[in-house]
Amino acid sequence: MINNFENAQQDMRTAYGYGSTGILSSGLVWLASAIAVNQFGVNTGIWTLMIGGMMIFPLSMLIGKMAGISGSHTHGNPLSRLAMEGTVWMIMCIPLAFGLSLVRPEWFFQGMLMIIGGRYLTFASLYGMRSYWLLGALLAAAATVLFATQSGAFYTALSGALTEIVFGTLLFITFRKARLRERVIT
Repeated sequence: MINNFENAQQDMRTAYGYGSTGILSSGLVWLASAIAVNQFGVNTGIWTLMIGGMMIFPLSMLIGKMAGISGSHTHGNPLSRLAMEGTVWMIMCIPLAFGLSLVRPEWFFQGMLMIIGGRYLTFASLYGMRSYWLLGALLAAAATVLFATQSGAFYTALSGALTEIVFGTLLFITFRKARLRERVIT
């Protein structure tokens, strides 16, 4: 049982590679959705994002295992509840984005960017990394700008993909460098 907040955050960072594989997985789902919008239409892109979204955690675990990341936090880590609560909150918000799509289909993607950006804000507490505030703010700003400029579904999905893939890659590199430093020290 972990009862120190900083230790709980460190446990989550170590277990999930700073959350980088989840961000990368989400970015790949956004990319698949952008491709689906471009090739098959907005409705296919919406379903690609929703169904693909269910695959983010398993995909992140697979990528993590291939990269030597355990994907398993310490039993009793109190932050595991925050992770689950954030996931449930996000799932509860998806009908809002879907409702927006009934008015204008591209609003689904802009709504999802805002929802996911908000969820990432909680990751700052989950992992103890302020960089998640930046990711959340970037996604929220992108959603706002894309909405204000009446951008289409393809550009919105592509913005989500590029933001998450770049951010996830940078976070993965940061995680790897920290692991290498730890190995040199010990």
